Amino acid sequence: MLRLLLFGYGNPGRGDDVLGPDLVGYIEEQNLGGITCQQDMQLQIEHVTDMADCDRILFIDADASCAEPWVFSAISAEKDDSYTSHAMSPVALLYAYRQVFGKNAPAAFLLRIRGYDFELGSPLSVQAAFNLSAAKNLVHGLCVDSSQRNWLQYLDRSIHGG
Repeated sequence: MLRLLLFGYGNPGRGDDVLGPDLVGYIEEQNLGGITCQQDMQLQIEHVTDMADCDRILFIDADASCAEPWVFSAISAEKDDSYTSHAMSPVALLYAYRQVFGKNAPAAFLLRIRGYDFELGSPLSVQAAFNLSAAKNLVHGLCVDSSQRNWLQYLDRSIHGG
């Protein structure tokens, strides 16, 4: 069985920034086998250990500039400016994994869900809630049929949520 890590990150106190953790929480409630759910406010170097025992990773985050309702893409290790900062990008975390373990990280994907309001203390916006619902459908489908072919079909067919 494929071991899948879903990693949602974002600040629940900043309106739509909660999209990643909310989606991971939803999947966790579904009790699907073979799936590890992880949430945090930001990615940090310590998270390389969370990726060690999985076959595939899906990072989930809110994004104020992506297409609606979401954008799904394959990602790979890349050294970027976040590599030495407190908060890291998913590609920098994959790069750190390679540095720590001496091998490439598992196959990784990024789901960016369109958000609109990231003000401190704001609730989830109506538009972001709609986008979250569409993203829940996608991720549930990916978790139920976690074959590589299925994931690539979503990638090719639904890159902008279509």
